Amino acid sequence: MELGQRIKDCRTEKGMTQEELADRIYVSRQTISSRENDKSYPDVHSLLMMGDLFGVSLDTLIKGDIEIMKEKVDKSVVDGFKKDNWIFAVLALLCILSAVPLMKYLGAIGTLIWGIIVSGTLFYALKVEKAKKDNDVYTYKEIVAFYNGEKLDSIEKAREEGKREYQKAIFLLIGALAGIIIAFFIHQLI
Repeated sequence: MELGQRIKDCRTEKGMTQEELADRIYVSRQTISSRENDKSYPDVHSLLMMGDLFGVSLDTLIKGDIEIMKEKVDKSVVDGFKKDNWIFAVLALLCILSAVPLMKYLGAIGTLIWGIIVSGTLFYALKVEKAKKDNDVYTYKEIVAFYNGEKLDSIEKAREEGKREYQKAIFLLIGALAGIIIAFFIHQLI
């Protein structure tokens, strides 16, 4: 973060010691030292008081830090998306591979276990879809860019938006076909 250095620069420009600044904004000298060394971040009230005291706007005081904060927030969203995506993939694979063995060897209990796996898969599928919708990513290229923490430019974004309707239809057909094949194999084995 750059705020600590900015506080120090403004303080020294005004010819103030850490103790004097601390007295003026009602905190301890150690708090000022901690903030200048980026070990802690001031609350909004302290930021407003320092802005007034230094004669700078809040925007000027925290400039640059906002971008860093946005990157951290975006990174946490991408990390959550990645985790949910992996969980969904594992559950979907488990759902497909475990259906026949569970139902054939465990009967009703196996069907119940498989139903729980399917429920978990659906939960994570909905969670991933919600994350995609919230972050406006639908096509494969958009998802890969989002997954890597990147953004598409406006022309690429427009091209990808044109593909969305076709992809939905293709995914629906693939899902239906997979369901029919699985149902056929379950019927043949039971």
